[in-house]
Amino acid sequence: MSYRILLVDDEKDILEFVGYNLQREGYEVFTATNGEEGLRMALEHRPHLILLDMMMPVMDGEQTCRAIRSHPEIEHTLVVFLTALGGDDQQVAGFDMGADDYITKPIKLKILISRIQAILKRVPTDNVRGQQAGIAIDKSRYVVKINGEELSLPRKEFALLELLCSAPEQLFTREEIYREVWGSEVVVGDRTIDVHIRKLRQKIGEQHIITIKGVGYKYIP
Repeated sequence: MSYRILLVDDEKDILEFVGYNLQREGYEVFTATNGEEGLRMALEHRPHLILLDMMMPVMDGEQTCRAIRSHPEIEHTLVVFLTALGGDDQQVAGFDMGADDYITKPIKLKILISRIQAILKRVPTDNVRGQQAGIAIDKSRYVVKINGEELSLPRKEFALLELLCSAPEQLFTREEIYREVWGSEVVVGDRTIDVHIRKLRQKIGEQHIITIKGVGYKYIP
């Protein structure tokens, strides 16, 4: 299984050391040096787990955690504070913000890895890259099967899903989607794609379609 982990910390040596060792464990690791960048990367990469420092510039850990929990596309992402602030009141406040766990620095690497492994067990197995996503498109019958159950989609939603699934993890720009799904001679509103994407996410799961802000979308199995 390949879990995606996002590290958000303004200490670059922490990012390098923890990131390197998580990669050695087989995780796909992304890093950010402040909360604002971390939020942007969370929306782009849809990590299974976010390790979040509390004290950071631009947007601190508290602001970042609250922003994650208020954003419908990533609100269910596992969030763990990894911070030097270890007081009881601070830990309680962290959980009140919506954190799934709270780890204080310094911590031995083996213990950190064990804590991460334990919390990742909460991720549904069909939300892990490398497993069967449970989505199959039957073009001859014009239906989609999700975990064996048939789902009928409106024509444009079906065409949009078929396009995205034709090249998993490939970015499709908004212009490409308009051209392939609606045709170059059809005039549609700027929010048309967004509406169809939102409806698809409601039907197949939020985790499968990732937004690259201002550019387009890609499908993640």
